[in-house]
Amino acid sequence: MTDSSNQPDVITETDAPPGSLWQRMKADPQYAPEHLALEAVRRLGPEAAAWAERERANHPERTPDQLADSAVKRFTNLARISGAVSGATGLPGAVLDVGVLAWNQARMVLHIAAAYGHDPAAPERATDLLVLQRVHKVAATARLALGVAAGRERAAHLFAGAGTRPLTGVMMRLGVKLAQMAGVRAAKRMFAKVIPGASIVLGTWANSAATKDLARRSRELFGKAPAVPGQRVSR
Repeated sequence: MTDSSNQPDVITETDAPPGSLWQRMKADPQYAPEHLALEAVRRLGPEAAAWAERERANHPERTPDQLADSAVKRFTNLARISGAVSGATGLPGAVLDVGVLAWNQARMVLHIAAAYGHDPAAPERATDLLVLQRVHKVAATARLALGVAAGRERAAHLFAGAGTRPLTGVMMRLGVKLAQMAGVRAAKRMFAKVIPGASIVLGTWANSAATKDLARRSRELFGKAPAVPGQRVSR
């Protein structure tokens, strides 16, 4: 009998970017997508692996495609309500919304990877995230940017002066970068949030469309070939 302490249920799900990640992204908005991708793999990779392990144990008859279907449905539904419940308004609320959307889209990608037998906690998944979310066109530039972001993350002195920059400018740059990561339509939604009453209607449509498009690309990538332990998915 399997020890209950090893069951995936002990993995705490992270529905929104942690505060420490927001601080890094605000301090270094130019590389916000890279910081989010690195943190997503660290925090969400084990969550996705635990989910896949649990699903296979409880439903051994399900195929990888069916597991991926389940993940896509779950996170598309989350995308539809993302932003409508935060209660925040104006530019800060818009940035919060697209950050949560990009984070949950990353969760979906990692769950899809796990459904098809790829290790969602492997470092190369951060590269996959940035390419799939169209932050970078090719893996080589994504890996280079991740290296820069990781170096900045370690260089604490670069963050010390973040508070001296105008907050509005920082939030705008951060919002644009996160909206790019979450999908082009999400950028329209982010700026619509500044207009009272426009955001909820637009947000439901934009979030869902962007997430479905990302799901399709992710399934094409991870589902096209069997996973090989320690091997990155070819492109």
